[in-house]
Amino acid sequence: MPPMRIREHKKAKKGTLTRLLKELFKRYPVRLGFAIFLILFNVFANLSSSMFLNFVTVCLSTALSMPGGAQNPFTGSYQISAMGMTLNTNVSILLIVLASIYAFGVFAAWWWRRTMAVITHEYLNELRIQMFAHLQDLPIKYFDTHPHGEIMSLFTNDIDTIRQFISGALPTFIQASSAIILVLVVMMMNSIWMTFVTLVCSLLMVLSTVVFGGRASRFFIKQQIQVAKVEGNIEESMNGLKVIKSFSHEEKSELQFKDLNDELCTYSTNANIAGNVTGPVNMNIGNFMYILTATVGFLMLVIPGFNNLTLSGWVAIDINNPANVSTFWGVVLSFLLMSRMFSNNMNNFSQQVTFIVMGMAGASRCFELIDEKPEVDNGYVTLVHAKKDENGNIVETNERTRLYAWKHPHGDGSLTYTELKGDILLDHVDFSYDGHRLVLEGIDIYAHPGQQIALVGATGAGKTTITNLINRFYPLADGKVRYDGININKIKKDDLRRSLGIVLQDVNLFTGTVLENIRYGRLDATDEECYEAAKIANAYDFIMRLPEGFNTVLSGDGSNLSQGQRQLISIARAAVADAPVMILDEATSSIDTRTEKLVQQGMDQIMKGRTVFVIAHRLSTIQNANAIMVLDHGKIIERGDHASLIKQKGYYYQLYTGAFELE
Repeated sequence: MPPMRIREHKKAKKGTLTRLLKELFKRYPVRLGFAIFLILFNVFANLSSSMFLNFVTVCLSTALSMPGGAQNPFTGSYQISAMGMTLNTNVSILLIVLASIYAFGVFAAWWWRRTMAVITHEYLNELRIQMFAHLQDLPIKYFDTHPHGEIMSLFTNDIDTIRQFISGALPTFIQASSAIILVLVVMMMNSIWMTFVTLVCSLLMVLSTVVFGGRASRFFIKQQIQVAKVEGNIEESMNGLKVIKSFSHEEKSELQFKDLNDELCTYSTNANIAGNVTGPVNMNIGNFMYILTATVGFLMLVIPGFNNLTLSGWVAIDINNPANVSTFWGVVLSFLLMSRMFSNNMNNFSQQVTFIVMGMAGASRCFELIDEKPEVDNGYVTLVHAKKDENGNIVETNERTRLYAWKHPHGDGSLTYTELKGDILLDHVDFSYDGHRLVLEGIDIYAHPGQQIALVGATGAGKTTITNLINRFYPLADGKVRYDGININKIKKDDLRRSLGIVLQDVNLFTGTVLENIRYGRLDATDEECYEAAKIANAYDFIMRLPEGFNTVLSGDGSNLSQGQRQLISIARAAVADAPVMILDEATSSIDTRTEKLVQQGMDQIMKGRTVFVIAHRLSTIQNANAIMVLDHGKIIERGDHASLIKQKGYYYQLYTGAFELE
């Protein structure tokens, strides 16, 4: 398996979090804002328990200390002071208010989770569509330099990390951070001394999070990258399964997968060890904080002069006053509840750091794909339906005719129409994939309408590269390619490619019916036109023998068909395109000799009146070509028809007579 070029981000790109949040608020401002409001309300509802415990304790102690003995705290009205506030109330009212807040808190918790789930999957749905649509606009070079497994991982592994961030980490982070701030405020309203203990312990929690969480984050990112490698290996193995079995390569394939999977196991184990340690460590620090808080509260009660300090000022503790002692114990009890809430939220906060880092790493890679520069198309010449008026002039029409024309706007605002004939000229073309080493050098080829041009040469000589340049899959290093006298750089790529029919050596069939796969050549083709194209390619008979005929569903790249049958469907697809220029890249390489003769008859019909470029290793199929170009290391070393090249007794003669085999 060749090494995969995967960019290993040690951290997400700067600004990824800001960009992701901006996109979310831009797309869902109302729903996201409402969800955040509900999260904050839910935090307040959870915090209210400790606050109201203090109020209830003060109310009870006030009722019990009323002159004349104990009073009914549920029916009477009492003036109580707690946490810097003074209220006229009783226990019944406090409990009703608390129950109401809890009820709304439960509703808020359910609703914000539902809202975030909807927002998450709507956003991921739109993001996948945006990414896939952008993939269609990327140049072929992008797919040459990026393993398919890495690209697939963007739509699975990286998208899933974003899901975890939006639906889980982000709301939990907001909930935990807001709870921490609110709890700290309420704590300081109760006791600054005990709050100081909480802050000291929280620093230890932060340190624990930085040490263990940072280690976990690094391994989780490595885990994501390794998952992409494993997925790429699986995809490659499945695609090459027949080769693996044919060469008894199963054991080697298993060892390659085992090495990648073992590395993934190592990263995952280390990530989860570090991630799982953070929670228990912080939880135990929280327990230690709980004990220290209770100890400080007890010391304030038993040490004379050790008064409580709040945001409102000093509060004296009179141990000889039962009501005062009872009120202070209410403060301590509520503070202990808040201390537990604080430690729990700190723990939740620390646990989300890893998922936030993973989410940002995944989002960074997805945004990196979206930010890839699309295929540049500066063309302005378009292909239109045309007809000739009574004077023989070409005019544009909305009707579908067999006549096409190039619509060429000029700088002075005028329009000219050039009939699409299929005249191709390559004028001293140079090309390089990497910008350094030339793959093609000084290529001069002309092909007039109706001519058949054959490209012959060893593997890597540059035959397929020439046809790729005609399709504008890659930019030229130098020279020009003209189509009906027009520089192809001026022609819109979609229009250019619509005028070219192509049959590749590697056939790609898509999930769908046979009819849909043939119609892929021209989406507006009628059923009858598809049937006729199948007949031209001599595919009609075998298609009719399929279980559902043309409605037979193909899947797995047509795995239920033979290689030759798949190629025949590909040829029928090119036939229905009815393009004036045909490119045949080893179109009959996968067809037996008998079938080849039948297909060749169909190909002869397809090639009538068309410009045809044929890439052939089987030289017997190109003897009737008008011109044969013999390439070697990116240069044309011989040219002429079959007879003239045989007379030269050069490179082509050696290939044809078998003096040495063509690679």
